Amino acid sequence: MIFREMRQKKQELSRQEIADILHKGTSGVLALLGDNDYPYAVPISYVYDDGKIYFHSAKSGHKIDAIQRTEKASFCVIDKDLVVPEEYTTYFRSVIAFGQIRIIEGDLEKRAAMEKLAIKYAPEDTAASRDHAINSGWKPLCVLEMTIDHITGKEAIGLVKEKEKLNRL
Repeated sequence: MIFREMRQKKQELSRQEIADILHKGTSGVLALLGDNDYPYAVPISYVYDDGKIYFHSAKSGHKIDAIQRTEKASFCVIDKDLVVPEEYTTYFRSVIAFGQIRIIEGDLEKRAAMEKLAIKYAPEDTAASRDHAINSGWKPLCVLEMTIDHITGKEAIGLVKEKEKLNRL
């Protein structure tokens, strides 16, 4: 599979910066091929673990229909978006991943993914509390896994210049 290279190499984030953004973020936008070949982009919570991105969903709806149509997807997380009016721009930092998305069918794999999501969004909860929450919503629950084929991160040139200035000090 061939993906486009980033044109603005100076603004490209490192693998570690990309991972940090994905671990820190709490939501992103999942883009799929929707009805009548229109793009379908939906804001969604997620967890990033071991090079994969996990989501939870209802078992039916636009998102599931789109995934059943084609497994190709992209997912974007915005880490920073500071408006800088005097420069007519924003100082942004974001990540976009392209990959294959699938519905997790096996109960053990589905539960493991839900544990990761539960720990991310309720880190103070006990294992018993997590189990109760997962079990109470289990029947209508669908869990999705995105395997990343290509990922990039980019930041505004203004942030690059700020980093360069700090490095010179």
